[in-house]
Amino acid sequence: MKYYVNKNAQSNGDHEVHTEDCNYLPNSDNRKYLGEFTNCAAAVTEAKKTYSKSNGCKTCSNSCHTS
Repeated sequence: MKYYVNKNAQSNGDHEVHTEDCNYLPNSDNRKYLGEFTNCAAAVTEAKKTYSKSNGCKTCSNSCHTS
């Protein structure tokens, strides 16, 4: 699965990680391609290399979403 991270933080400061088919995937100007991963945990780890406050999307990466 291909994963992306929001370039712009959410109101709480999180940069959300999304799958390529997520309804909440940001437009191409506001996302960074992370790569192909077998699970969201690996994608969030990759996102944290750029954005230390990264989090899984509640919709498409719920198992990696923390409140």
